[in-house]
Amino acid sequence: MAGTVLLAYYFEYTDTFPVHIQGFFCFDKTFSKPYPGPDESSNVPPVLVYSLVAAIPTITILAGEVMAFFMRSEGTQEKTIVTADCCYFNPLLRRIIRFLGVYTFGVFTTTIFANAGQVVTGNQTPHFLSACRPNYTALGCHSNLQYITERKACTGNPLIVASARKSFPSKDAALSVYSAVYTVMYVTLVFRTKGTRLTKPTLSLTLLCLAMLVGVVRVAEYRNHWADVLAGYFTGGAIAVFLVRACGV
Repeated sequence: MAGTVLLAYYFEYTDTFPVHIQGFFCFDKTFSKPYPGPDESSNVPPVLVYSLVAAIPTITILAGEVMAFFMRSEGTQEKTIVTADCCYFNPLLRRIIRFLGVYTFGVFTTTIFANAGQVVTGNQTPHFLSACRPNYTALGCHSNLQYITERKACTGNPLIVASARKSFPSKDAALSVYSAVYTVMYVTLVFRTKGTRLTKPTLSLTLLCLAMLVGVVRVAEYRNHWADVLAGYFTGGAIAVFLVRACGV
């Protein structure tokens, strides 16, 4: 776990892994969308995404385990778990730590996968040229077919340009779908509802819909291409399914 956290930190906050510099065609309309502003100005800013990614599964797991613990019959409840001949854990606490631990590991793993993809590919966002602000005259652009490979072709803010080179896959989409799929699988496999049969499907579809909307907003605001978002969906969903199958629920 510690190694995963450190690797995620180095990808996110340091220049240890430099972004691959891709070239571009002059006047390429694919990358000429208007600059939408920093991610913080988005309708779904990162702070909101990360807060929901942390809060919804945590609340769901806590509520689910507490309810399941008190609903079990006394004859089938585990009393204590003994480890290392010294430490005693209530089965409720053990299960909560287990599920939240696996979930947290998956969050950092998804972050690493998304950041690694962005760094290795260096794919540009739809607003890349608006952020780059290339001097077409100085670069000698006379045709849309002319390909620019100059590393110093951009005259825009270096931080904004660097961010505009990290489009594939969409990290927000990956984290949102990872969180939703993991929570949905937990709800489906653990929750035991009496009465209506639509409680779990309704909750599950709501979570999946919210996760999908994050990607839709990213595309609508020209922050990612559809391919970036779909790749993020696949990455997050695959990691969630793998962890649930490997670690069990």
